[in-house]
Amino acid sequence: MLCEVHDVAPQQRRETPTEPGLRRELLEMAEADQAERTGEANTNNDVRRTDRLRDIVNRHGWPDARLVGVDGASAAWLIAQHADHDVAFQRRVLGLMCVAVAAGTADATELAYLEDRVAVNSGRPQIYGTQFGGCEDGRSVPRPIADEAGVHERRAKVGLQPLEEYLAQFQDACDE
Repeated sequence: MLCEVHDVAPQQRRETPTEPGLRRELLEMAEADQAERTGEANTNNDVRRTDRLRDIVNRHGWPDARLVGVDGASAAWLIAQHADHDVAFQRRVLGLMCVAVAAGTADATELAYLEDRVAVNSGRPQIYGTQFGGCEDGRSVPRPIADEAGVHERRAKVGLQPLEEYLAQFQDACDE
């Protein structure tokens, strides 16, 4: 693990963001990301969004809840999560998010998802079991997990639901 999360991070502050215009931009970028993933838009602008997020990070550091609000920080995470074409950038963001989670200005569950995404994109087993691996014998399964025996405890520490409940969300893909 890149950073150890011992317990669920403190509740993110619900302050007025210091950069409301940047918050709006991130929310628009996340909305476009989701439209592409749900088929509402037939483009893929992950590279463009990643480049813009990189510019934001270079200028401001990680866009945390203080800077762009809780929803803006989540939007930034989503863009980083889908930057699979640039694992080095995802790894950089992961380090920045570790600091933000410790400060209570980023979400520990989002950090867990990104940590797993970086591991999988780097050819390593994931830590929290957040990355879906497909179907085996008609059941949804995660991609390989390091220390499977401890996954339930790790998931609970960051506020993730039990692995079985999470995998049940993907069962429809296996029933087809």
